Amino acid sequence: MLDLIVLGLHFFICFLIFVVIWRGPKDVDLSSSNTGTVETDPDVLILIGKEDDIKKSRRVTAKVNGREVVVFYHEGKFHVLDSRCYHEGGPLCLGEIEDINGQACIVCPWHKYVITLETGEGLYEGINPLEPSPTPQWQSKGVKQRIHKVTIDNGNVYVSPPDLSVSFDSDYFADKYKNGGELAMKK
Repeated sequence: MLDLIVLGLHFFICFLIFVVIWRGPKDVDLSSSNTGTVETDPDVLILIGKEDDIKKSRRVTAKVNGREVVVFYHEGKFHVLDSRCYHEGGPLCLGEIEDINGQACIVCPWHKYVITLETGEGLYEGINPLEPSPTPQWQSKGVKQRIHKVTIDNGNVYVSPPDLSVSFDSDYFADKYKNGGELAMKK
């Protein structure tokens, strides 16, 4: 009988440890890290952080209504996208920004999927096999990654909550990692 009590207690402790790990760490203040907490402004905008801090770091991750986003400051503009790639959830905050046909694009570090920062379009290099000498050209797969509207006011960067009445491929991974506290973005 004592063995059953000890075994039950063991499983209960393991369950508690699982719950603590599953809930993950809480967001931390932007002033001490690249990971930002968010606050809701009375106008329904969500404060991401100070404009100068984000410009210095060039990219930060934050949460908007529990959803992980990544804020890029690139060539004088702010861009906000869901932080997980639409393909398999790769961490876009770790990707490289490249210029492709005059468009700033983030390249997912996991599988090298290319996404425009401005529109969230997925790009691929394709050929037209009907051409006599087909050469690869960049083409659009359509908008795959959710982008978020950015507002700058009084030196602060705000993001509008997403319009969930329209869905994007990246929504699957945004929901999967929602409230998971996984801003470290490791595979």
